[in-house]
Amino acid sequence: MAIEFTKYHGLGNDFILIDNRSSSTPVITPEEAVKLCDRHFGIGADGVIFALPGENNTDYTMRIFNSDGSEPEMCGNGIRCFAGFVADLEGESRNKDKYQIHTLAGVITPQLMPDGQVKVDMGLPRLLAGEIPTTLANADQKVINVPLIVAGKSWDVTCVSMGNPHCITFVEDVAAISLETIGPEFEHHPAFPQRINTEFVEVVRRDYVKMRVWERGAGITLACGTGACATLVAVVLTGKCDRTATVELPGGLLLIEWADDQRLYMTGPSEKVFAGLL
Repeated sequence: MAIEFTKYHGLGNDFILIDNRSSSTPVITPEEAVKLCDRHFGIGADGVIFALPGENNTDYTMRIFNSDGSEPEMCGNGIRCFAGFVADLEGESRNKDKYQIHTLAGVITPQLMPDGQVKVDMGLPRLLAGEIPTTLANADQKVINVPLIVAGKSWDVTCVSMGNPHCITFVEDVAAISLETIGPEFEHHPAFPQRINTEFVEVVRRDYVKMRVWERGAGITLACGTGACATLVAVVLTGKCDRTATVELPGGLLLIEWADDQRLYMTGPSEKVFAGLL
């Protein structure tokens, strides 16, 4: 059976989107997703995203298989692409600009903006070590500027969960970091029992930071929406930035706000690339 797909990207973080609304089970396996994500022998992507029927009164359910076949709880750039995808699926029948999306990280709410950007209510950050999870502190304690030895070097790290785990560390020159070498060392460090996404952050000014990311299960990507949100939380907790800032990633810019209601709001693009049949 032929399966239709659409390729999207959010700041170069690219995904294969599949209309899976007729079933609550993904129509391809994690092993098949790995093959599709291969940039030489497949379509090429950081992950495969499925639009499934909604659960618990939500509009849709989003599931994603990473390029290594693992399944993350959520993906910030992916959910912006998801919002654009389901809006296209609905076509002329679409009667809303805001969706309630069920994910493994909880209900996430993206909103299509008049200028073509997508603003996402990313929910509340989780700050306790047991919520990350990490063994860098007691389960009921926060991990803020805690030293961590990785590859023989001590890094001060702050940990945040956006429904998926993040480790943020500050550097003087983010461009000088050898992500392909140090990224896997962080991801598989024993302090992170479920592995970790790692953000290397250079603070430019109080409303602007540069960030590069090694994503759990995907490696080097051009952008990470949950990582940008976790980064803003970390720079606020460490007193380096204000509560609204632009995060510059290799693929472009995201505007992140940690609002007075303690929720994170992310605004950025969702771009359709092409469609085809599997």
